[in-house]
Amino acid sequence: MQIRSTTDQDFDVFVDTLHGAFGRFPETAGEGGRGVWWAALEMDRGVLAEAEDGRAVGTAAAYSFELTLPGQVLAPVAGVTCVGVLPTHRRRGVLSAMMRHQLTEVRERGEFLSVLLASEALIYRRFGYGPATYTARLTVPRHQAAFATPRAGGAADTGTVELLKSSECAGILEEVYDRYRRAQPGALSRPHRWWERAAGQPPISPAPRYVALHRDADGVPDGYASYAPRESGTLKVDEVITADDAVFTALARYLLDHDLFTEVAFKHVPPDHPLRWQFEDFRAGEVAGDGDWLWARLLDIPRALTARGWFADGELVLDVDDPFLGEHGRYLLTVRDGKPDCVPTDRTPDLSLDISDLGSIYLGGTAPSTLVRAGHIRAHHPTAAFRADTLFRSDRNPHCLHWF
Repeated sequence: MQIRSTTDQDFDVFVDTLHGAFGRFPETAGEGGRGVWWAALEMDRGVLAEAEDGRAVGTAAAYSFELTLPGQVLAPVAGVTCVGVLPTHRRRGVLSAMMRHQLTEVRERGEFLSVLLASEALIYRRFGYGPATYTARLTVPRHQAAFATPRAGGAADTGTVELLKSSECAGILEEVYDRYRRAQPGALSRPHRWWERAAGQPPISPAPRYVALHRDADGVPDGYASYAPRESGTLKVDEVITADDAVFTALARYLLDHDLFTEVAFKHVPPDHPLRWQFEDFRAGEVAGDGDWLWARLLDIPRALTARGWFADGELVLDVDDPFLGEHGRYLLTVRDGKPDCVPTDRTPDLSLDISDLGSIYLGGTAPSTLVRAGHIRAHHPTAAFRADTLFRSDRNPHCLHWF
């Protein structure tokens, strides 16, 4: 078996092999290859596994994204995608070989983080990834959607909501999303290539969607909701994009006031979002699909820990094991006046953990003490878990809704 990087000439065989691994047939692409979910593939970041006879039997790829870290720090990351092995060649080490090849390439590009969306939770922890952000689906029956106060959500909204179709306003959506993701820890960039090629899911893809566009008092777009009706009587909301709670509330009110529908289903809501608390009936919102979204993997621990923002001073000695790459290190993390330093040390550790668990706590979405209680992380001192919780917290809980 051979594992190699791909070029543009491999595009067709890559797509065919990928769909064979998923057990699907490719959709028909639009003019210039636009409008399919794989339209934005970067073929210089692909990986092919080939059998001895030269036939492709496995694929993996990566997108070049920016990830917003705590403190509104933007970091380049590899967004791992299109991972599949043909049914004829599974359980032969193909996946592990592709993952090792890919992680080597990510390091060579100078990226210290890799992220992915895990189709199955059992697969990727062994490659060093840990769940780092979480999301939920919130379904609200319209007859229970009364808000507790006329101004629930904070200050009165002085903006306006305009109804558009996604095909009419892609440039505006791209701009609003970009402002949002720069302020939201855990959010990924959506490169212009995605919008240009109509790749991914709505509202980027060509699937028809209505857009409720919010403008502030000066007429500047500062939020939107992408949604579509369903014959079942449900108004399905792909995403609500804004960094302003008052704007989110205004858009939620618009959606919940929509006639002819019995319920509104918000596909992506952060687990800690205040919307449920704004209803007169706390039980109005039914939470389902509460689970992991973005998984993270550190490839250069000192660089990663000194890149993000920190909001408490302190120090921790972390003993980190990376069995997939055969690496082990012990690091002293020190934060003084908000400035981090991370260096190798031989001091007694405060916490011993797997690289996947470090990925889970890195963005502040998983408390270290939770993983201590779960038996994932070993605390060597009674106060170590509390100190780690204080140190690793984020300025805002991380959330990601971009699909790749």
